[in-house]
This record gives sequence, C-alpha cells and structure tokens, in this order.
Amino acid sequence: MAAGAATSGAPPPPAGPPTQKVSDVIASFRPTRRFKPPSPGTASVTSLDFDDTGELAIVARDDDTLQIYNCKEGKHAKELKSQKYGVHLARFSHHAQSIIYASTKVDDTIRYLSTHDNSYIRYFRGHTDTVTSIALCPSSDAFLSCSRDNTVRLWSLSSQNYQGLLNLHGAYLAAYDPSATVMAIASPSAQTVLLYDVRNYDKAPFAVWDMQELEQRFVGREKSEWTKIEFSNDGKNLLLATNGSGHFILDAFSGEITHFCYRKAGSSGRLSAGATSASRTGMSNGSTPSVGQGDVALSPDGQYLIGGSSEDGMLVWDLSQPPAPNNMLDPTEKLPGQGKAAIVGYNPRTHLLASADRDLYLWQPDSDLMI
Repeated sequence: MAAGAATSGAPPPPAGPPTQKVSDVIASFRPTRRFKPPSPGTASVTSLDFDDTGELAIVARDDDTLQIYNCKEGKHAKELKSQKYGVHLARFSHHAQSIIYASTKVDDTIRYLSTHDNSYIRYFRGHTDTVTSIALCPSSDAFLSCSRDNTVRLWSLSSQNYQGLLNLHGAYLAAYDPSATVMAIASPSAQTVLLYDVRNYDKAPFAVWDMQELEQRFVGREKSEWTKIEFSNDGKNLLLATNGSGHFILDAFSGEITHFCYRKAGSSGRLSAGATSASRTGMSNGSTPSVGQGDVALSPDGQYLIGGSSEDGMLVWDLSQPPAPNNMLDPTEKLPGQGKAAIVGYNPRTHLLASADRDLYLWQPDSDLMI
C-alpha cells in the first residue's frame, strides 16, 4: 500500500461532536484508518503532532520523510522528504502550512519549513548534539529545544538566534504549561524536574522536584528511562512518561505523585529522549529500537491517559479516580487494535486518536459502542 492507503475506501465516520464528553466516547475508540509506510522496509514513525485546528496530523519517519494527513477526510495529504538531514520531532507552528523539526544527520540544526512549497524559512543553529525535545509555546511563536549537548535553548520563530540559554546536565525533555507562564524541564540522569518562570528563566528554578524516591519505589531496579513530559490542559497535572512499566502523574503545583499508571505488559520498546538515535548512522535496521517521543498522550480534558504497551491496541487510565493508598493505577480500558502504539496522540479539537509504530492508525468512536 502507498502512504495514503487505508483500511477502506469509504468516507471515515464523523468524529464525535465537540459537545460530547471524552468520558462518553473513550471506551468506544476503534481504528478506522490504517496508513502503511510510503515504501517497503522497516521504517518507523518517530514523532506525531496535530495542527492547532486539529484538521492535520504530521508524522516523522526514520526513512527521512514527513507525512501529512487530513484528519477530517481520513486521507494522506502530502509527503515531504529530508533525505540529507533526516527528520524527528516535527511540530506544527501556529502559522498555516509551516513546521519545525530536528535534524538527525549531518548537523543538529532545527529547521523551519514551509509545507506549501517545501522550502526552508529559517534555520535555528546552536545545538552541538542530538536535539531531544521541541516544545512550542501555546500562545506565541516561542519554542524550547533540549539537546544532548546539555543545553536548553529558547527561540522565536522570527529570529535565527536563540533568545535564551540554560546549561543543564542531561536536560532532555521540556514542556510549557497551558498558560505559557511556566516551563518544566526534566533531567533523567539527575532524576529531577525543574520548573521555571518563563519571564525569569535566567533565574534559578522556582521548584525542583527530586524523582529519585519515586523511581526507586515504583520502578526499582527495572531499566526505565523518561520519554515525555506534558502538562494537562487544565494545568493541574504533569505527566512524566517512561519506557518502563508505567508513567508518573504529578500534581503540577506541589510535585506530589497522584498516580503511577501501571502497564503490566511493559513498554512499546522505543528509545528514550536522551538515547543515541539509530538514525544518526542511517535508517533503523529493525534490530535497533527506533527513537520516539513517548507512547502516551493526555486527553484534552485531562481526565484520561491513553498509551501503548508491548501488546497490540491501547490502554486507558482514568486520572479522575482518587489516588490509591499506594498510588498505583491500573488501566480502566483496553482498546483493541492492530499493531503496537509506540507513538500516540489525541487530536486537540475532535474525538480522534492516532497511534503508530510502522503503520499509522487513526481511531474514532464507534457509535454502536458508545455509552
């Protein structure tokens, strides 16, 4: 099948209306579209993002291509190639038809690309090692980037020069809170999460959360690394995802743990943000795990965590449940589907999920299964 090939030629079923609560549809999600890689091989999806309108999704693959999909129509829309520099962590900007992404070959430049005519708008140079995280500010053209060069850089899309620089050992993950006033930076090697006031990022962090005790309590000797950090849209919780047996949900104000979202079957198997990418030396050959961006996503209402495991389909954790005495939270639903969900995203505007490993799946509620 080509990149635009799907499970059926029929029009996709309509996504649930915005007035429906996530809780009304969450258990009824089923895959409705399947898109295979554009060419035969072992290429994997390494990142996924939706635009502000929720109409478009973009995935980066470790065959150095970008694939854009129209979620509204359930169709493949466009392929863009970055054969020379590679591509990872592709993110839509707030401007129509433009994206930024990290290079995986030649250098560590972040590239600002017009998807309309496949031309570069600007280059963001400065990192001297693999870029591990890109986070766009929700309310402006600012963005953060983390790198294996032990720096976090603050940028604006309007300038090729970075606006700020933090030297932080092993700071591989970053996220803005929904109000764009706080940025969270995670250092897996130091086992700490740092919170900065965006307006005073050059000052010391106003909070430092030591995760060592929680790591020992929930993970123990298991080899587990951090893969994603994300605030819930209501700003109340902070997700710290791992490639181990579960994910941490922290109170975004106190840093206290509310839930450890446990998955019995274990991880979907992707490398963590700080791991050395196999794509540095060429496309993954199937024996080396691909990089990823975390195999979980929060629902837009912040009530659910949806993610993958070593098994097919997806798991759902209900974060509205009161914390258990041991803070362990088992999945409340298992959504059946084909293929591992190594990359997961929840559309910000409609009831649509996306999951990917080698193939990309679009999921929508099945009306026959709704509450």
